[in-house]
Amino acid sequence: MTLVKFNHHPAHRTFGGLVDEVFNNTAKLWKDDFLTSDFFGTYPPVNISESKEAYALDILAPGWSKEDFKISLENNVLSISAEKKAEQKRDDQKQIRREFGFRSFKRSFTLDESVDAEKIQAKYENGVLNLQLPKKEEAQPRSKSISVA
Repeated sequence: MTLVKFNHHPAHRTFGGLVDEVFNNTAKLWKDDFLTSDFFGTYPPVNISESKEAYALDILAPGWSKEDFKISLENNVLSISAEKKAEQKRDDQKQIRREFGFRSFKRSFTLDESVDAEKIQAKYENGVLNLQLPKKEEAQPRSKSISVA
């Protein structure tokens, strides 16, 4: 994916040519990076949210079982991977069409010092792997009421 495109003669470009270039490159970006089956097969989408008490990671991974996931933490790097065992081919069935399959994936996230590594929890439900990363007590913001004298 090209993030910066150099144009050696920007003064010679017409407005129509500029608009055409923007829309053509955007379509190419979507076609080459996101609309290929390989993008979501290799990198499952992740949502990350933060509350006062914890960070939450939601990884969209339908079709897996909780035994397929391997989650590890080493040197403040949280690694989440999954590998599906190969399906056994049955001799009594003829495969007519096969449009999906499972690939292994691995995602890594660097955690800051505020995460309490001993209390990380993971749960897989309805195709979403949810990780709760609680913050250490000293990292949580404190609220205090101050009275006016």
